[in-house]
Amino acid sequence: MNVFVLSEQNSIANHFLSELRDVNQQNDRLRFRTNMIRLGEIMAYEISKKMEYQSVNVQTPLKNAQAMLLREKPILLTVLRAGLPYFQGFLNYFDSSDAGFIGAYRKENQEEISIELDYLAIPSIENKQLVLIDPMLATGLSFIRTITELSKHGRPAHIYIASLVAAPEGIKKIMDTLKIPFTLFTVAIDEKLNAESYIVPGLGDAGDLSFGKKK
Repeated sequence: MNVFVLSEQNSIANHFLSELRDVNQQNDRLRFRTNMIRLGEIMAYEISKKMEYQSVNVQTPLKNAQAMLLREKPILLTVLRAGLPYFQGFLNYFDSSDAGFIGAYRKENQEEISIELDYLAIPSIENKQLVLIDPMLATGLSFIRTITELSKHGRPAHIYIASLVAAPEGIKKIMDTLKIPFTLFTVAIDEKLNAESYIVPGLGDAGDLSFGKKK
């Protein structure tokens, strides 16, 4: 598995991430969602560098020009609801891609955390390039559970996992568990998970900060 960490190089992405983390700015939901969209656009650009291209001729008003275009548009998949603004950034760039949506939530009891799926609406994924979009990679269980379910519907050529903030424990869990070709892209790798399996320092609940608290 290859891991790409955007914050390892200085860029405007670090500014957007710092605003997402800042409790003094998190009450502004519009700005929070806007920064998620911006980071989605930046990450879509970075992921696009790893994809295959083909040469085509384009007719300009003056002369033919050669251009390198994506050989295949990736399929965009996101986890509801926290992933929606981040997903929108990807959709802004891969604007003709097919898209799918997954309903997943964390179920906790005294002994362990499990991930439940209650909704799946996806296009054909057989031999396709998939971008799986979820802003928080904490335990890694939601990505693993989602990919396991997706494998029942076809075998993709490659999966790009796209998160905003990741925990080392979750990355290790994914690396140890998944046996299919994938690449992880994240804006930042944080310090650790706390006792409740939330990312520290993290940024809070991305879904609640984008859309309001759940019951």
